[in-house]
Parts: sequence; structure tokens; C-alpha cells
Amino acid sequence: MEKKTIVIVDDDKFLLDMYSLKFHQRGYDVFAVMTPAEALTKLREGGMKPAIIIFDITMPVMDGITFLQTIKDENLAEESVLLALSNDSDENSIKKCKEIGVDEYIIKATLTPEELVEKVEKMIE
Repeated sequence: MEKKTIVIVDDDKFLLDMYSLKFHQRGYDVFAVMTPAEALTKLREGGMKPAIIIFDITMPVMDGITFLQTIKDENLAEESVLLALSNDSDENSIKKCKEIGVDEYIIKATLTPEELVEKVEKMIE
């Protein structure tokens, strides 16, 4: 079975490392970056077909909503599940993400990293 790739974009280094470790332990290839720009560069290069892209909403320079819109506009991840993972529980952010086409919007505080891994595994089975 081919290893599935997971892309994680979060400007919180501690959480990024924690999520990366948890997914690595489960046998996934993880591409973890702190900026949407790095993820977009990698997706634009082609070759990487992530099973899921997990991204924060509140980030400096480019926020998660703009990142999501760019992915959709440029068809960079047509077969990927798109998961917003944020502390931003603002209804407008959630609504905007759903309008653009996010598959799931999860508030960080509601799941431990282990629970997130389990949820993601169900989403990409």
C-alpha cells in the first residue's frame, strides 16, 4: 500500500511538530510548513498528491481563507480533502470556508492531536 501524504500548514511551530509526529507515527508522509506560501509552491510544482491538506485559518501574511481560495482557484488539490483546523470559531470564517469548499472545519481546542489523527484517518480511508 502506498503511503498517503498529509500536508499541514500552521504558523504554530509546537502544534505543527506535534501533528507531524503523530501522523509520522501512523505511517504517513508529512509535508509540514509554517506558511501557506511554502505549501502553495510545493503544490504548484506538481508531483505531490496529498490525501488531505490541514491548515490553520489565522496566520500572518496569508490567512487560511485566502490559502483555501487559492487552492480552489488554481485547482491545486482536486482530489485532496481540505480540513481547516483553527482556534477561530467565528461563524463568518466557518461560513466563508464552507462557501469556498472546505470539507471540514474543526476548532483546535475540541480535539487532542491523537483524536485529530483518528478523525483524519476516517476522512481519507
